[in-house]
Amino acid sequence: MNSLPTATADPVILDPRRRRTVLVGVCIALMAVIASVSGLNVAQPQVAVAFDASQSEVLWMINLYTVTLAALLLPLGAAGDRWGRKPVLLAGLAVFGAASAAAGLAQTTEAMLAARFLSGVGAAMIMPVTLSVITATFPDSERSKAIGVWSAVAGGGGILGMFASALLVDVASWRWLFVLPVALVAAAAVVAVRAVPNSREAAAHRFDLVGSLASVVAVVGFILVLHEGPERGWAAPETLAALLAGVVGAAGFAAWELRHPAPLLDVRLFRERGLAGGSLVLLAVFGVLAGIFVVLFPYFQAVLGWSGLVSTLALMPMAVLMMAASGLAPRLAARIGARAAVSAGIALAGSGLALMAVLVSVEGGYLSVLPGMVAMGLGMGLSMTPSTEAITSSLPRERQGVASALNDVTRELGTALGVALLGAVLTAGYADAIERRLEGVPGGAADDARRGIAGALAGADGTPAPAALVRAAQESFVEGWRQAMWTGVVVMALLLVAVLLRGPRRAERSPEPDGA
Repeated sequence: MNSLPTATADPVILDPRRRRTVLVGVCIALMAVIASVSGLNVAQPQVAVAFDASQSEVLWMINLYTVTLAALLLPLGAAGDRWGRKPVLLAGLAVFGAASAAAGLAQTTEAMLAARFLSGVGAAMIMPVTLSVITATFPDSERSKAIGVWSAVAGGGGILGMFASALLVDVASWRWLFVLPVALVAAAAVVAVRAVPNSREAAAHRFDLVGSLASVVAVVGFILVLHEGPERGWAAPETLAALLAGVVGAAGFAAWELRHPAPLLDVRLFRERGLAGGSLVLLAVFGVLAGIFVVLFPYFQAVLGWSGLVSTLALMPMAVLMMAASGLAPRLAARIGARAAVSAGIALAGSGLALMAVLVSVEGGYLSVLPGMVAMGLGMGLSMTPSTEAITSSLPRERQGVASALNDVTRELGTALGVALLGAVLTAGYADAIERRLEGVPGGAADDARRGIAGALAGADGTPAPAALVRAAQESFVEGWRQAMWTGVVVMALLLVAVLLRGPRRAERSPEPDGA
């Protein structure tokens, strides 16, 4: 993607009204993708019962979408550069909409997993276009603001999507939550046809198929390590095999990309501090954020006994603060510097995780997690926009396809890694804790409880003392929660050190080449 001799990218759009229409269109498409990342979280207990699925199987239903999306973003983003961004966007919307409808109609675990996989394929065709259209068509003076809106949708839009999904789940059933992405796809397609400009690159070399395959192997390998390690053991054969595949895939990808005349991703770009630092921040921040969503909803629904709608309303303080901070972050970064703004955000987010780990309890309820959620919302919002701007400002306009694809990859790979790691830590912590509390519980009910908290609650009615089993499952979940939160604290602490040492230095865009 770095040696494309000519480009047919559309010029900067000077009409403010058309720019706003384009921004609305790509943000609706982005919302469809993001809502499907988080939407299934609101129905975890219902899905577990409907498919008779374990907590681990439900986690895979959630994570297979993000794994597929993360693994295919680079290859399909590059394909969009070659075939035309607008046609690929429209094709992706069609695939994504059909797969979402299929997920809502699925009757078996296998059918649901297949639908989630195809949804990930469609999303990987959609997402790279959204940011590259903004960076290519907005003038320098407006680009940072537009990226702030994009970051707000990417960060807080998932929570707003969960709110709509929860409303559908409570009013109808969990299957209706897939109506939301279908509706968003239809709206995005209408706007895209009418307003989104088309552009593509004229490639002098063949598509980097080897690099594409190596990147997929690397992404899937590392995600499997984090997904299986906490549950099966870090030294288990399956975990070690996944680690070997990830390492070999990553090493092979880097070696191949250094030699290919038109690499999928020029790894030499990571010598640029802004690009490397921004990518690392987004990887970790979105990973922790996605992992938190996975553990927050079962806490609200299974431990506190709330409906999906009330559980989503409980996330609104964090969502509102995150979106507000994302919009204010460019001004703060311009005043104190990008590295200081990002560092402050990371420190706030890490403090929020620590607060939740220390304060959470069955008795404390919502107030025991609210302070941590507030700190996390502010911190995540402050760190997202400057990091995105650091990536896009590191490359000139004609290479914004690379910048947007890399930005999307880090976000979605982080999401997949975070769900895998924090979800698996929670699952393993719950399994260890519940085992110590099952003495005297009948075999069938005990087996249900071992499969996850949803199974424990569903099976509790058949035990002599259902209240005791419910309480045991809730306390075990909180123990697993604490382990997941402290894992997130460690991730954020390591990230803060890395940013302080090698973080982005400024928020403004590097100079454009003449004639850009």
